[in-house]
Amino acid sequence: MATFPRVTPHEADALMRDAGYIYLDVRSEQEFEAGHPAEAYNVPFMHMGAGGMVANANFEAVVAATFERTAKIVVGCKAGGRSRRAVEALIGAGFVSIVDQCAGFDGVRDAFGAVTEPGWSRLGLATELGQPSGRSYDALKR
Repeated sequence: MATFPRVTPHEADALMRDAGYIYLDVRSEQEFEAGHPAEAYNVPFMHMGAGGMVANANFEAVVAATFERTAKIVVGCKAGGRSRRAVEALIGAGFVSIVDQCAGFDGVRDAFGAVTEPGWSRLGLATELGQPSGRSYDALKR
C-alpha cells in the first residue's frame, strides 16, 4: 500500500488557494452535481449502478488525459474511503503530487449516523452545484 499525505478540508482549501493544487472530486456524477468544492473537477472512482457502486474502468485514463502526472492534486470524495483508494491508484499510475482530503465533502459518521469529523461542506468552505463546463466528468472523458 502506498503512503501519501492526508489533509483536513481546511488544509485542502489552503493548498488550493496558496499552493496551486486543484481539487479532484472522485464521487459519482450525481453526487458531484448535488454539490462539490468550488472549482473542483469530477472523475468518479466508482459509478452508481443498479446493484450499487461499480468501479470506473476509465478512472486512471481520464485523470491521466486531463492532468500531467506532476500536477498538484487534492483528491476528495464523500467521507474519505473512495478518495484513499483513488489516491493509491493514481500514485500507482505515476502521479507524484497527490494528497488525500480526509472527511470528504460530507464528513465521517459513526455507526449511529452522527458526524464525527466534518467534511468540506459542513465546514462552510466554498461550494458550487451542477456540472461545470470543462470540469464535469462528461466533459473530461471526451
